[in-house]
Amino acid sequence: MRNKELEEAEKNLRDPLWRINNLYHIIDKEGRKSVFKLNWAQKKLYNDMWYCNVVLKARQLGISTFTGLLFLDRCLFNSNCSAGIIAHTKEDAEIFFRRVKFAYDNLPDPLKGAIPANLDSARELSLSNGSSIRVGTSMRGQTLQYLHVSEMAKLATKYPEKAREIVTGSLNTLAPGQYVFIESTAEGRDGYFYDLCRRSQEGSNRCLTKLDFRFHFYPWMEHKEYWLDPEGVIVPPELHEYFEKVQFRTGCQINPGKRAWYVKKLESQKEDMKREFPSLPEESWESAADGNYYSSYLIKSRKEGRITKLFHNPTKPVHTAWDLGFSDSTSLWLFQVNDQRINILEYYENSGEALPFYIQWLKSKSYTYGSHFVPHDASQHEFGSGLTRTEIAQSLGVKFTQTLKIGVQEGIDAVRNILHRCYFNEEMCATGIKYLDAYRKQWNDRQGCWSTAPLHNFASHCADAFRILALGIDKVGKLGNREEALAKHKEAVANKRPLY
Repeated sequence: MRNKELEEAEKNLRDPLWRINNLYHIIDKEGRKSVFKLNWAQKKLYNDMWYCNVVLKARQLGISTFTGLLFLDRCLFNSNCSAGIIAHTKEDAEIFFRRVKFAYDNLPDPLKGAIPANLDSARELSLSNGSSIRVGTSMRGQTLQYLHVSEMAKLATKYPEKAREIVTGSLNTLAPGQYVFIESTAEGRDGYFYDLCRRSQEGSNRCLTKLDFRFHFYPWMEHKEYWLDPEGVIVPPELHEYFEKVQFRTGCQINPGKRAWYVKKLESQKEDMKREFPSLPEESWESAADGNYYSSYLIKSRKEGRITKLFHNPTKPVHTAWDLGFSDSTSLWLFQVNDQRINILEYYENSGEALPFYIQWLKSKSYTYGSHFVPHDASQHEFGSGLTRTEIAQSLGVKFTQTLKIGVQEGIDAVRNILHRCYFNEEMCATGIKYLDAYRKQWNDRQGCWSTAPLHNFASHCADAFRILALGIDKVGKLGNREEALAKHKEAVANKRPLY
């Protein structure tokens, strides 16, 4: 009998799935010590995992707990295995490590005695078989077989340099055939996590290499705990319609209890509901990212159909708004005004080119131009030529109109005041819209909050040019028709003034 029990125990210990579901302890939501069991999302991830995995998820599904225990299991039962867990703060990293340490400390004594810990610090567990688990905010310089990056979208939003460090440093510690899990809820339509999710979704129907990421998505309605007694809960008609569409798209039934839970949760989450508890992958990106200046306005633009196909109106002049770069990017917005409506036709950005390059680009278009709005400092003299930007442009046939010098926050408020009037050409403005979506405040790590100053990143020049657009709108007024624009053009030619 003892031999059979021993054989059974040895058989179980050779089975990784049995070990995950029976060997490790956690502190559950009620604060009690309990044996860890895979929930539905963890089970799906276990069964579907690839070498490189990106996980877009709803809240409280235990993905980080699962990967921590998976890594502990791999390290216990494999020699010379290294695993790393990256969190966006030191505090979160320590929380993850305490989970791993608790599971190790509560292993059966014979197993723990067979594989004792050589090093047991606040952030590293090193085992006698040569395997180890480390936690931190970066893993550069480490050679890893397993890596988990938690809340990558939040990390990229608050700490873009850390995100870059992870991509260029930590991910490069893994060779093809090693395992990586990058998981997060969504944080707006930009950043590494967003791009990774989109690329992995697009490649989901092809054969994956060991360096391709597999996309995993876990919606709220598949979680059994997201249920509430429906008695007394009124579900608005528009939400019933929404649930029916989701059921049709996913094949997942949303029963009255789940609908009641969603209604009550929506009351507290409001505009963040689709980010925290998405039903479909694409709606995860619909909520405004924390700290972003214009995300909520652009979300409204999408819902109202103001990001669409637009065509140039030849009876109206085209105006431009510039951010003039000296040693970096120059950005331009091209737009028309029709009474209260502002049609944004194009966005263009380039770098490493002098002002004549951009003016030639404008002249290559078939537009009749109106005003060209630039920042107040366009009258500063360049070091090389001794001329101002305004003078250089005028010599090339373009008359710049300088906008008022105001504070950045005032300019941001000016943009917010006109965005409800703006219609964007979705094709020609795609890059500009992406950059406006990504324009955000700096994160103040010391105070743990968003600062009032904008973060200088890839979106800054685009956003600066759009502030110039907002400041120039009042000067545009109600411009005339094509005949008036042509008359202005002929008068300029006759008097040898700038043509554009």
